[in-house]
Amino acid sequence: MTDYRAVDVRGLRHRFGTHAAVDGVDLQVGPGEVFGLLGPNGAGKTTTIRVLNTLLPIQEGSVQVLGYDVRRERTAVRRLLGYVPQQLSVEAALTGRENVSWFARLYDVPRHERNGRVDDALAAMGLANDADRLAGTYSGGMVRRLELAQALVNRPALLILDEPTVGLDPVARSGVWDRVEELRQTTGMTVLLTTHYMEEADALCDRVALMHLGRLRIVGSPERLRRSLGPSATLEDVFRHYTGDGLDGRDPGTGGLREIRRTRRTAGRVG
Repeated sequence: MTDYRAVDVRGLRHRFGTHAAVDGVDLQVGPGEVFGLLGPNGAGKTTTIRVLNTLLPIQEGSVQVLGYDVRRERTAVRRLLGYVPQQLSVEAALTGRENVSWFARLYDVPRHERNGRVDDALAAMGLANDADRLAGTYSGGMVRRLELAQALVNRPALLILDEPTVGLDPVARSGVWDRVEELRQTTGMTVLLTTHYMEEADALCDRVALMHLGRLRIVGSPERLRRSLGPSATLEDVFRHYTGDGLDGRDPGTGGLREIRRTRRTAGRVG
């Protein structure tokens, strides 16, 4: 790994009133890496991500993203990011193409490039044939892929995914991650993700960090972390060892936009 960091967080602290949601986090992610930020609900993962993507201010510490200071250069950071939040970002009354076009405008994609960028993003997510259908008719897996298309329309150097497969059945989850991996291989994009599915993190991530009560407990490759507990240990065993907590236990569903909205509303309340 080179000295250049896609993400470089030093001494990050963020409070909501008297509650320390993030309490002295140091986190470095290398260029082109798939990095998993894991932890139980309330660990501080989403707060950390919202600071990284400029949605929350830096109260204490320093954060650099792709060489830019998040405190002083927020606009430059935003232009280089793609973000899929826990909260639903798809408008059911618009078509898939219209949803992605709206994000192209939000990301300030040059007007003369927008149509081509929108087409490319939809095609990359396997949605070209369904682009002119209303998003409200999409299945859960299609909604997630549409959100990825939205996040990719500006061709980000860093893609941040906050529990992007919550509520999906295993086939739909696999389809989403296959698309992300294809893009990473072809573009060199860095990916920072949170997930409650330990098998996803084990299979996808170059390294993971386990976060609990606002602090990072351990960082390393899934293989190294598993070996640290013994030859038969799983990443779930590592999770339980360092957090003393169970996994989320949400039962993934297969519904469309309405179920996605309900599931994410619940995730937002508890995560």
